[in-house]
Amino acid sequence: MSPRPIIIDTDPGQDDAIGILLALASPEELNVLGIVTVAGNVPLELTSKNARMLCELANKPETKVFAGCSRPLIRPLVTAEHVHGKTGLDGVNLPLPKFSLQKEHGVDWTIETLMNAKDDSVTICCFAPLTNIALAITKKPEILPKINKIVLMGGGFFEGGNITPTAEFNFFVDPHAAKIVLSCGRPIVMLPLDVTHKALMQRKWLYNLRDLGTPIGDAAYGMLSYYERFDKEKYGSNGGPLHDPTVIAYLIQPDLFEGRHVNVEVEINSEFTIGMSVVDWWNVTDRTPNAIFINQINADGFFQLILERLSRL
Repeated sequence: MSPRPIIIDTDPGQDDAIGILLALASPEELNVLGIVTVAGNVPLELTSKNARMLCELANKPETKVFAGCSRPLIRPLVTAEHVHGKTGLDGVNLPLPKFSLQKEHGVDWTIETLMNAKDDSVTICCFAPLTNIALAITKKPEILPKINKIVLMGGGFFEGGNITPTAEFNFFVDPHAAKIVLSCGRPIVMLPLDVTHKALMQRKWLYNLRDLGTPIGDAAYGMLSYYERFDKEKYGSNGGPLHDPTVIAYLIQPDLFEGRHVNVEVEINSEFTIGMSVVDWWNVTDRTPNAIFINQINADGFFQLILERLSRL
């Protein structure tokens, strides 16, 4: 079976970094057509630099990286340096990238790539605010039949929010984009806080990364040791959640996950709940299901998969 063609849309971010590395370490399952960056965890200039540094760290400098949108569709940009540090990849000191960004805007490249693809063939993997893919859909709705599915990390319901009491960060940064994507009519798989908060990094696993004795292992250990400090303090847990790699893990090993096909809407107006994902988990409305909302994970299998794949790089 040939590898699944994917586009990664991301705002690296330490957890984005592990998702990117996991994808690049899995060429048998995934064909990374390109990486498109967006403003989110840190501004666009940094996310674009970080994505290229990660490709070079993985010894995959041939990977095409495109800069996408520098701000949300409507709202001012909100970033998360308080979580990820001023670079987005604090905890490791990677060399500056030697290869350049592609000249084409990431949204235009996404549209062009999808228009040249077969119907139902490309999977969009979103680790970030959904600005780029929402803009692509709005500019060129003809791309929709080309999309096999959109697998995204975002939202939350029973877990509430992690940037406001009701909103997960990616949906809060660009709720209007999230609303466009969730109403696009293509199959959507949603990895929300309800599942990522069940995937907590443990110190022994982090030591196993370090003990790989490779640049990848050292970098992952440094990044994640820095990154988890914020959530451990906030939640009082023994380990921080690892959000974005769940998107790639779902594509590689979907049997690690369980969920339910439900309707998900995004609040875009309320002062108190903007960015909230409203999930009809109990089917109490007549709204049509539009997403598979994942809420269970085999955490041991998830972390084992990451460790095994990163050891390949």
